Amino acid sequence: MSEVKRHEDIVYLDNASTTRPDPRVINAVTGVLGHDFGNPSSLHRLGARAERLLDESRERVARVINAESGEIYFTSGGTEANNWAIAGTVASRAKDPHIVSTTVEHPSVISMLDHLHEDGWEISLIGVDEEGRVDPDEIMDAVTPDTALVSIMFVQNEIGTIQECREIGRRIRGLGPKRPWFHVDAVQGFARLPIDVKDWGVDLMSMSAHKIHGIKGAGALYIRKGVRLGPLVFGGGQESGLRSGTENMPGIVGFGTACEVWSEDREEVMTRLASFRKRLVDGVRSVFPDAVLHGPEDEGVAPHICHFSFPGLRGESILHALEARDVYVSTGSACSSHKTRPSPVIMALTGNEDEALSAIRFSMSRDTSEEDIDRTVKALDESLRELSAWRRK
Repeated sequence: MSEVKRHEDIVYLDNASTTRPDPRVINAVTGVLGHDFGNPSSLHRLGARAERLLDESRERVARVINAESGEIYFTSGGTEANNWAIAGTVASRAKDPHIVSTTVEHPSVISMLDHLHEDGWEISLIGVDEEGRVDPDEIMDAVTPDTALVSIMFVQNEIGTIQECREIGRRIRGLGPKRPWFHVDAVQGFARLPIDVKDWGVDLMSMSAHKIHGIKGAGALYIRKGVRLGPLVFGGGQESGLRSGTENMPGIVGFGTACEVWSEDREEVMTRLASFRKRLVDGVRSVFPDAVLHGPEDEGVAPHICHFSFPGLRGESILHALEARDVYVSTGSACSSHKTRPSPVIMALTGNEDEALSAIRFSMSRDTSEEDIDRTVKALDESLRELSAWRRK
């Protein structure tokens, strides 16, 4: 396999899959690996230092979503957090065997719900409109006295649609003490967009470090105080006895550091990315007028995600043609990218298999520049001409 060039020489637009760790994160992680390597559970000085770093990181994550530090439980990432939110609810609320979600959730949610359905749970998956948005009225209509959980993704990871989580959460909270718990998969929106778990009425929220320039293998689940969620891992009693096992201190400290990095200039970065997204949308349409944009045009969409289908072509072919020009993109969710079936998200939107198989996701980060966008459009133009010429042979 050929060696990947230095990041300075490539255009990386697959940030919804993972981001490059920020230099400040790398420094923090290196410090833990080389100096502050103690176990937070140890009673000596190194252990006490590690415990302080753990507490500090928990507080940094909590501030991003207006939570209390004691409501943050560290996990290995977003998939584990999503699984725990659902499995923990099942363990605690088995007498309420019904869950409401949508047709455009992350595979870590959909697969879990499929498993529960096989075990006899009733699952209501609510459809979305042509922009990938779920109607809060339809969510609430699906809730019954037997509903244990409503699970909604804040930012759709393939097309960037922002769901009305604040409105849904407030309506659920209005149902009173017997209401279902409200889980939000915030992995793609965390730290980038404003979140307030108290104002939104959220009970459970999933987050991940490597989507915001932290490192892989670290995430968190917010569990609102008063929610008695079933344990995920049994053993030594870490994470208040709910998720035992020695903490991944390099990942956790890197996660906290990434949160601090984003808190400094989030609005400025996202404003810049919104302008880049418009530049990219205009550029794609200029070189391929038949391209189909999935998700909202400019309102109600995360600025860092842009998703197109190129009818008549295969997304995987476009991906590799761009890669040959040192531009890196994806065909959809990294958690299902090795599967050959059409994207369930695009099928839920359009029912058009050709569109689903010809899709490309461009996703940006705080590292993205205007030059990156222009290079991408130029490379896309060359790639599409090359692929079209090959098809005519």
